[in-house]
Amino acid sequence: MSESHGMPGPVPVYADRETGAKFPDATSMVNAYLAKFAARAKLTNDDGTSLVPTLDETGYTQIQRGSALIGINVLEKQGVLMVFSPIMPVPIAGREAFFKKLLELSFVQTSDAAFAINADQDEVVVRNLRRLSGLDYEELEDILSTVGEVADRWDDELVRDWGG
Repeated sequence: MSESHGMPGPVPVYADRETGAKFPDATSMVNAYLAKFAARAKLTNDDGTSLVPTLDETGYTQIQRGSALIGINVLEKQGVLMVFSPIMPVPIAGREAFFKKLLELSFVQTSDAAFAINADQDEVVVRNLRRLSGLDYEELEDILSTVGEVADRWDDELVRDWGG
């Protein structure tokens, strides 16, 4: 039965399929995956020391990949991982053509990511949403790579063509 009928929904699974490691919550799982990602990608601070991103008390952290700043947000209450990268402010002029371009690009050019508008910031982002339950490391790595590559690929061109 669903939660709308007074019965609890399915219990989320926070375990890595490859290693069998079980996590008490989504934040612990994503932090473990981020540590593995940082080691594999050899993430470093400006001074050259190793960088291991960790989610803050709100479930947020960010990493830099090429020209893309990637936000990682665990929305545990909603059961969702949101990974996004800001591209540019929403342009004032030519919005209809601009929005059409974003929708066309999101159809096949963005893999499993998509362009979206962050209304609070009035900015265009590349984003991916994924259910937290059952997430494994390879999926997180793929999501981070996809969002970073799409943002890095399109940010300069969209800013050049539409201002920013």
